[in-house]
Amino acid sequence: MKQEKRVLAFDFGASSGRAILGVFDGRCIRLEELHRFENIPVTVRGTLYWDVLRLFHEIKQGLMKAAEAGGFDSVGIDTWGVDFGLLDKSGRLLENPVHYRDARTAGMLEEAFRRINREDFYRVTGIQFMEINTAFQLLSLRLNRPELLERADTLLLMPDLFQYFLTGQKNTEYTIATTTQLVDASSNAWSREVLEKLELPSRLFPKIVPPGTITGRLSPDLCDELGLPPADVVAVASHDTASAVLAVPAQEKDFIFISCGTWSLFGTELDAPLIGEAPSRCNLTNEGGYGGTTTFLKNIIGLWLIQESRRQWGREGQDYSYAELERLALEAPPFQSFIDPDAPEFVPPGDLPGRVRAYCQKTGQPVPQTVGETMRCIYESLALKYRFALEQIRACTKKSYPAIHMLGGGVKDGLLCRMTAGATNCTVKAGPVEATVLGNLAAQLIACGALSSMQEARSVIAASQPVRSYAPTNAGAWESAYQRFLGLL
Repeated sequence: MKQEKRVLAFDFGASSGRAILGVFDGRCIRLEELHRFENIPVTVRGTLYWDVLRLFHEIKQGLMKAAEAGGFDSVGIDTWGVDFGLLDKSGRLLENPVHYRDARTAGMLEEAFRRINREDFYRVTGIQFMEINTAFQLLSLRLNRPELLERADTLLLMPDLFQYFLTGQKNTEYTIATTTQLVDASSNAWSREVLEKLELPSRLFPKIVPPGTITGRLSPDLCDELGLPPADVVAVASHDTASAVLAVPAQEKDFIFISCGTWSLFGTELDAPLIGEAPSRCNLTNEGGYGGTTTFLKNIIGLWLIQESRRQWGREGQDYSYAELERLALEAPPFQSFIDPDAPEFVPPGDLPGRVRAYCQKTGQPVPQTVGETMRCIYESLALKYRFALEQIRACTKKSYPAIHMLGGGVKDGLLCRMTAGATNCTVKAGPVEATVLGNLAAQLIACGALSSMQEARSVIAASQPVRSYAPTNAGAWESAYQRFLGLL
């Protein structure tokens, strides 16, 4: 048997984070959750911030718990995309990173298109246009807070910022860099054209390194503070979507996946970016993947709709578990009304159930009256939006896909898996739940030589984690619902 390898993954989502130890015995990866914590943004005088120092404190707690649990050989961090911190010339953080749901990017798409033609912008970057993208956050700073950019020396995206706190090394990992919409898809380097037209200083952007790069070691000061032995820090596929895709337990080359969490990332893996009229028209994105691959996908608002609805009902004094919400949805009549999950009114936090009702009223549909009817509307609308994304990807790639691999925390929701199978008329293979963590761990294991390749990693993950299949049902009813749904888009 190969020598046991112990690698530590920090996985940050939009609402929580975990430290999970992966123990690889040469055949399977065993997961040990050591530390879980909330990731709650903070509003201060109208600006929504990430509580970055609290999050780094939680990283320290995870490191100490991993040391107590038997130690670890390396550390990797993955997070959501697009958000960043700015450092001054002394390497000090200028202010807390601002949350992508903050209102500062309102109107920035139109402002950007006045500076760079939309078609040229997409031709260079191949990235889906979303106001939350780093490019538009920075354009907002250029227009409204230019003094902050003048003081800044380095921009670090969230996983790179945490790695800098651990090691003192400044670089940007490739998969997270592509979420900025500032990387040239043909050269995999920062786009001089886009930076110049948006008037963004090139000095801010550090060297891009490929996923799987060992970028440094835990700093001596940190090891002394926490009583840790030295360990490598690996720039894994540090965009959480890229880590999840690395963990897809597919044997076929051409596969469709849904990485289902707060956001739903619906896509496929390609050998190279697919940029042209059809992908541009569909607003599909070409994000960086592990091993030189391209993750060709659509960003769709996902479980945020359910999470924020549950929070709103909690604010109103009704505390429902997710299991109760699923049950209430099942009890409600099917196919009454739908929303476009990606309509702009569903992006900010707040009274999401009220916005669902207002959307249905505005579009001339029956207005959900109960919690169950609202949940049924959300569930069915998500499944139908997945069908829409599937049709777009099929049209662009000219490929067919026998099944959909559904990954992440959303696969624990059996109702969403069943509805996805029905809406798409495809078998859904649900699992692994911890896809992002497993991809993070796999990149570390490849970096240290314990695994030889992405293909071997996927085989090991398939052997390590259960997968459940859902067959499509009610094809006629779902097809009729889909034709109605298209009228909303």
